Amino acid sequence: QVQLVESGGGLVQPGGSLRLSCAASGRISSLNAMGWYRQAPGKQRELVASISTGGSTNYADFVKGRFTISRDNAKKTVYLQMNSLKPEDTAVYYCYANIKSGWGPARDYWGQGTQVTVSS
Repeated sequence: QVQLVESGGGLVQPGGSLRLSCAASGRISSLNAMGWYRQAPGKQRELVASISTGGSTNYADFVKGRFTISRDNAKKTVYLQMNSLKPEDTAVYYCYANIKSGWGPARDYWGQGTQVTVSS
């Protein structure tokens, strides 16, 4: 009943930019922390950035100064602006959101993933 739909991935040259979006929909009582993970081939999924309901942000060291996370609570959407992209940023990017749906406890929901490829 809760869905996270991502968009904005694709192929970009090194040094380029992409903006990912992730919209939550369904039966949402409260929308808490949101964020992005990524997983490269043969590697574990790792946290990229997260943002609280109030806008406090947290970034992995490898994206500090290059990526910016933001959210629009009215649209139930989280964004990831990625600048100065490097080939090592190539991965499937997954958004997540901690959501309380109906009367149940809050839990994490995940998007389907969007491919980001940085290559010349």
